[in-house]
Amino acid sequence: MKDDVVYLSHIMECIRRIEENIAEGRERFLESHTLQDAVLRNLQTMAESTQRLSDESKATKPQVEWYRISAFRNVLVHDYLGIDAERVWEITQCDVPPLKTAVLEMLGESDKTPD
Repeated sequence: MKDDVVYLSHIMECIRRIEENIAEGRERFLESHTLQDAVLRNLQTMAESTQRLSDESKATKPQVEWYRISAFRNVLVHDYLGIDAERVWEITQCDVPPLKTAVLEMLGESDKTPD
């Protein structure tokens, strides 16, 4: 479980980088291969870190589809020619935010910034 903190922290760092790379919006993301590559790389390393989390840690957040994250990593690594930028954008908007919330809770942090 001690190692899980390292992996959870890495997942959060990847999420922060993803958020930075999508901050300019959908159109900018879709027209920039550099932004797409940066997001894809962070999704890949984030997914790899989720695979290394202990089953005990994953069990604390059953609402997170850990298997889907792992499967997506395999797509990123092995089926990279079939990756659709629009689908990646949807993942950043629909799947990453709930994962961020879960990971922050697992780390005992809050997603709120001080006023």
